[in-house]
Amino acid sequence: MCSMSRSELLQSIANTVGDYRKGEIETPTPGHIEKWIHQFDGDIQNRLLVEVEHVLKNTYISKKIVLEFLSSLVKNKKIAGEDTSLYWKTSNFLNIQQGGQSQKDMLQIFDEVLRTICGIDVKKCGSSTGDYIYLDDALFTGARARGDLTNWIQSNAPSKATVHVIVLAIYEGSYWIDGEIKQTAEKASKNIDIHWWRCVQLENRKRYRDQSDVLWPTTLPTDSLTQEYVEMLQKANFPPILRQPGCKSKNEIFSSEEGRNLLEQEMLKAGLKIRAICKNLPEIARPLGFTNLKTLGFGATIVTYRNCPNNCPLAFWAGDPWHPLFPRKTNTDSEAERIITAIKQLRDRNKRG
Repeated sequence: MCSMSRSELLQSIANTVGDYRKGEIETPTPGHIEKWIHQFDGDIQNRLLVEVEHVLKNTYISKKIVLEFLSSLVKNKKIAGEDTSLYWKTSNFLNIQQGGQSQKDMLQIFDEVLRTICGIDVKKCGSSTGDYIYLDDALFTGARARGDLTNWIQSNAPSKATVHVIVLAIYEGSYWIDGEIKQTAEKASKNIDIHWWRCVQLENRKRYRDQSDVLWPTTLPTDSLTQEYVEMLQKANFPPILRQPGCKSKNEIFSSEEGRNLLEQEMLKAGLKIRAICKNLPEIARPLGFTNLKTLGFGATIVTYRNCPNNCPLAFWAGDPWHPLFPRKTNTDSEAERIITAIKQLRDRNKRG
């Protein structure tokens, strides 16, 4: 039983996520979180806050955590050997992501760490004999990393290479891409050795759903929106597969079975409500998060300081008319920012000219 008052819960959540998109949006406040929780039924708001506060303390990845993880990795002899400065100076940092900004952002923060520890600039690293480094914030389905790496292997990769994939979080179900990458390398007659490094590893495979670290309901709400959505899945021959209650999640990110169940039920109902009122969402915006599969959704709860993944429940990040807990920066936003920056730079050059 949580001993914190409502105001203490709101403040605790605000403290936990205090650096979310720092410098891009207003700092999350108890008032912002209060506005978000008011979108749920009044009789469950406090209990829902208790579980959200607990889960985010276990899954929110702040910049401090990222810096600590990358710093330990830079100094890790298992990857860098005895002469860490030489290793990183000769390494080749891949910038091959075909969509989004996460790789560029991760390269930037890795550059901060490398400058601090080794006095090295990422842009000045690289050699014909060095390993290759692929950075990203998290692997959920793994599809993006697969596309990036298989395209690179088919085009610019050398005939032999060691690739270190460094991510903040990785879901077990994304490891299928390892086999895809190896098959691509074999077809291209290349020898590519892949190594994985992560801050946290989470369970999301169907076979281990009872111990999963994602939102995976044990029962289905009886409201009309849920029943309509379930009927749609059944007609498409994808009836929802439910979790058996009672088992702890692999990383014990939930406070209890009762707390987890409440979070799953409320995020599912809210997600379906959001799908009904936010007309521009694509079909793959499932109530519990983006996935191409016809399911209730991915159900991720990992949020990083730089953005909220769309694999998280819609209730975390969906916008107008819903008030999001984590306003999400989309790829479109990033492209717009790049265009605005380019226009400003062009104007500055014209003025100087």
